[in-house]
Amino acid sequence: MDTIVNPIVERSLDEIKFWSRIMKEHALFLSLGFTFEQQQLIDEAQQFITIFERIEERLSRFSINTDLRQIQAFNYEVYQAAAAIWAYKRKVLGLILRCEIRTNNFPLLVDHISREAAYFANRLRELNEGVLAPRPEAIIEENVFFLRIMADHAKFIGHLLDPSERKLVEQAREFSHDFDQLLFQAVDLDSMRPQSETGPLLSQFLNQNKVSVASLRDFKKTARELIEACRIKSNIHPLLADHTFREAERFLEIIDLFEASLMNNNLNTSIQINH
Repeated sequence: MDTIVNPIVERSLDEIKFWSRIMKEHALFLSLGFTFEQQQLIDEAQQFITIFERIEERLSRFSINTDLRQIQAFNYEVYQAAAAIWAYKRKVLGLILRCEIRTNNFPLLVDHISREAAYFANRLRELNEGVLAPRPEAIIEENVFFLRIMADHAKFIGHLLDPSERKLVEQAREFSHDFDQLLFQAVDLDSMRPQSETGPLLSQFLNQNKVSVASLRDFKKTARELIEACRIKSNIHPLLADHTFREAERFLEIIDLFEASLMNNNLNTSIQINH
């Protein structure tokens, strides 16, 4: 007899696996951007690397057949770690904006990674509340979040490439512009609710985003390969190139989940109408 898998357990493990690695890498990137006199901030970043490495190690002990209560307890522990690194990132951002420290970390990058920490913490909280799939209105909000992330990535890539890499810099700027426009479009669609919550508009919106994200994902993949082969000039760490590529892949997976959720909602609506 097949064991019934609790979708909350399965989704929780997937979120923690993906985002804990992201949080660990954020701490590494911050530490690499600090100057030698900012040792305390470097030490704090190293502590977060250790925290999320331990979370990854503990994660390997769980499976999709683990009891829900155990997963909820683990979710809460990881939630606390995500909230703590969010607070650390916001502290660093405040120090930069008040000109109390000078680092090689862009203020927008620190804000960017703090938004991702908040997103991770919020997902864990939602899962512990039993929220698996977003409602239609939340689909737009989550796309706003990820479209902004993708737009930021394009900006970072453009700024970290050597100016002599003119063609790649121009491509990054074009992606930045395209995703800014998609973001504005998503904000407009969000303000048109509830009329936009169902029907073809939302499906068209997701499909358009999928095409653009896939194109950016391919650009990031090419850039990652060129950086790893030392074939382009940049200040981009190879791990950072891979990091942004994985986040684009994640967004595509989430769009697929949204499309499946919309399809199920439309099917259920059709069945109700027919009855």
